[in-house]
Amino acid sequence: MLHKTIAKTLLGVCILGSSLLASGEVNVYSHRHYDTDKQLFKMFEEKTGIKVNVVKAKASALIKRMISEGKNSPADVLITVDAGRLFQAKTSGILQSVSSDVLAANIPANLRDKDNQWFGLTKRARVALLSFDEAKKSDIKTYEDLADPKNKGKVVIRSSSNIYNQSLMAAMIEHHGEAYALTWAKGVVANMARTPKGNDRAQVVAVANGIGSAAIANTYYIGKMVHNKKESQREAIKKVKVFFPVFENGGTHVNVSGAGVAKYAPNKSNAVKFIEFLSSADAQKLFAEGNYEYPVLTGIAPSPLVTSWGSFNADSISMNALGLNNKAAIKIFDKAGWK
Repeated sequence: MLHKTIAKTLLGVCILGSSLLASGEVNVYSHRHYDTDKQLFKMFEEKTGIKVNVVKAKASALIKRMISEGKNSPADVLITVDAGRLFQAKTSGILQSVSSDVLAANIPANLRDKDNQWFGLTKRARVALLSFDEAKKSDIKTYEDLADPKNKGKVVIRSSSNIYNQSLMAAMIEHHGEAYALTWAKGVVANMARTPKGNDRAQVVAVANGIGSAAIANTYYIGKMVHNKKESQREAIKKVKVFFPVFENGGTHVNVSGAGVAKYAPNKSNAVKFIEFLSSADAQKLFAEGNYEYPVLTGIAPSPLVTSWGSFNADSISMNALGLNNKAAIKIFDKAGWK
């Protein structure tokens, strides 16, 4: 009897050892550059024994690299921000469909690719940061209001080459059609307080310094400014108020950062496990608390700082529409003279 017990124990150890040895690695190509992600990768390694190898670059460079590498690509997972970029990765033929009950349960249908080639992992809203005077009497309640002549000289927003603005335009097209979207874009250009320049945080700084009175920016940048090393960033964010515009027939514009399994992933099983982990409660909490993003998993609350900005009703259009309408959005920007 003792011999049988020892044999079973040894067999169990062998099986466990084989499992650990088979864990291997997962190769991640990531556009994201946050300390939060480093913590998440470490958590995954400790939880699974799977080594996470990371290559960082801009999304366009990573997509081009994966196309160039083709079947020889070591990439298992692509991580990037914005549904427009995720759609670009899909249409470039560098991702593959995966079937996962975990991802289907954790990620709402409108926040993932219809063919399950990519999955939204965090949300961010594109909001207005208003000067205090503007917030008291604001004529900006909707995204459509940004084009109203009464708001001439008020709008501060980055260039049309920015994917966040392209996705906002794509959502406008989805709600109202291309003809309306062109008229809207021309109206926004006419209302700009200055020629577009700088990133989202630069728009907030401009309003804080008296240039215009309504800056358009993604929510997680607000948290980055509140806890920034630079005093100028911390002081600028104190001079504006967060406001959540809506579409006239919808809600507040949201976008995602997300991930997909590479078409030629050499470690596909590990890749799926990795993305499933990023959709789990532990990971979603860290995304929310560490990077001021909104979780996609139901039941996980935003951080106290994010909650302090107020609640909003997210627009319900599918993230797929942001990618499908991207080319039309770019053409409209050009026609409208949005630099």
